[in-house]
Order: sequence, then C-alpha cells, then structure tokens
Amino acid sequence: MNMFWRDWIDGELTYNAIALGSMVDGVLAEEVVLPEHALIKIPQSLSYEEAATLPCAALTAWNALMETGQLKSGQTVLTLGTGGVSLFALQFAKAAGAKVIITSSSDEKLARAKKMGADFAINYRTNPNWSKEVMRLTEHKGANLIIETGGPETLNHSLQASSFNGQIVIIGAQAGADQGISPLPILFKKLCLQGIMVGSKKMFENMLDQISRHNIKPVIDEVFSFEDVPKAYKKMGAANHFGKIVIVN
Repeated sequence: MNMFWRDWIDGELTYNAIALGSMVDGVLAEEVVLPEHALIKIPQSLSYEEAATLPCAALTAWNALMETGQLKSGQTVLTLGTGGVSLFALQFAKAAGAKVIITSSSDEKLARAKKMGADFAINYRTNPNWSKEVMRLTEHKGANLIIETGGPETLNHSLQASSFNGQIVIIGAQAGADQGISPLPILFKKLCLQGIMVGSKKMFENMLDQISRHNIKPVIDEVFSFEDVPKAYKKMGAANHFGKIVIVN
C-alpha cells in the first residue's frame, strides 16, 4: 500500500515533502507509479479494502496518540466525531489501556462506538456544552489527550475539556482559522497544542506492528466500485457514514 507523504521516511516533516493527492496525483486512478520507498507491505491480517483505509486516517490517529501524544495506560482520550480518524483513535487508545470519550450528533453512531469499547459517549447536538459533560465524566480532571478536528467552536470546548498539562493534537481546520480562541485556558492549565500532518513511514511501520499484535480491524462503512466514484463522494458529502468509505478498482 502507499504512504500519504511519498518521501517522508523518518524524522521531521520537511518543506520538500510530497503529499499524494496534493503536489502530485493521488491514488484514485486505474494505474499509479510510485517509488519503492513509498510503499509498505500489507499485513496478512488485512484485506486490500481494509489496508486502503490506513495511509491517512489510521496513521493520523496513531501519530496523534502514540507518537506525538505518547499516550499512557490509564489516561483519558477525547476524540471528536465518528469518522475514520476518531474510530481508529478509539481502537488504538483502548489497545493502549486508555479510557475513551467520543462525541457525535447521532445516538446510533454513539451506540456503535460504545460497542467498540468507548467508555463514554456524548451527543454534542443534544448536549451543546459538551466540555462540561467531559469534566463531569472525568470527575473534573479533564481529558489528558484530545484529538481536535477543528470543527466550528470545537477548539474552545476542547480547551475547557482538557486536563491540567493536557495535550490537544490538532489534525484539521474544518471551521477555518478565525475561531476567536481565548489563550487563558492554555495558560492556566499549562496546555500543549500540537498540529500534525498524518505521519512518516517509520510511524506507519510502528502502527502496523500494533495493528497486527492487537488484531485491529478498520471500520468500513461502504465499498464502492471505481465506476461509482460520484456516489462515493455523494455519500461522503452527506456526512452520515460511520468509519471509512472505500473505492476499489
């Protein structure tokens, strides 16, 4: 399977790194040519469809929790939404012995997340002040590590929901840059905010080792044929999927 950053093997990400689907064409194609170092062997425990979910969503979750976050057993993770990154984060965090709080606007999706091992589930539509609910569930200690997707108003809530000396790993900016963020919780709680961009090949290899060791299976909502690409994008735009959408050729 391919990497997201074609030439990021190890160490720090640099300005000359090339992302597939950005600076060069991606992998939604009949044929793709890549250098050997940009490929990783698929574990025997995974199908091609399952492996296709790993290069971006899974590696982002792994980097946030285990590489950047250095998650420890017994800590509490808060992950926002029930998309691919959040569900991988749920699986990786539980495998590491952490507690997990997950949010969604759908009670049905939250119930499915609970079946996957989530310790607590919060509906942010019926509970708009969800940061207060996080504090209540953690006995006012807050979450040690938060995976922040950058949705509307979410970062302010994440600041309030974080523990002292907590980490907030920012993986996206869905609401744009101007969210009117107050620096006071960052100062008072001594928080660390860290942005990440997927991960390196070395991180990928570390992740695959844990996927095989814990028999982690990617959650796939639906698989589409190459001819049905417009239907796949329409489903993704509707934002009612649980886990990953896969296109096969």
